Amino acid sequence: MQLLFQRDLNPHVPREAIEQFARDRLGNPTAEAFCLALYDGVLRHIKDIDSRIAAASENWKLHRMAACDRNVLRLGTYEIVHATPQTPGPVALDEAIELVRRYGSEDSPSFVNGVLDKVFRVYMEQTQPVRAEEHQSEETAPLTPHK
Repeated sequence: MQLLFQRDLNPHVPREAIEQFARDRLGNPTAEAFCLALYDGVLRHIKDIDSRIAAASENWKLHRMAACDRNVLRLGTYEIVHATPQTPGPVALDEAIELVRRYGSEDSPSFVNGVLDKVFRVYMEQTQPVRAEEHQSEETAPLTPHK
């Protein structure tokens, strides 16, 4: 989240500085690789991610959101939409709320929860549509007597 926040405010930070930050902050090659994979994944899918956030955040423009909230939403959306099944959606949502609780404002957790919940629900509808039509046709089908 901190790398995304930094990039959001200063998009010209050299890659070497990003990698050095991850090394200094995490001190664990496995954690560093995971961190950079998340960062790179968000950047690779940023247009789709921002589009999904904008669609899910009624009455909020992306550029008007607090930088912390915006980048936690980006990270959470990436994990929900592009990193699954590595990180299940509900886990990504919980992690995002914990991040924003730590770094965001008092209102950030409920805002991020609402937006990411909608991102998750829309994603699930798109990828695993509920068989409402099947269920409905079973309920409304006329009963036929057994012979």
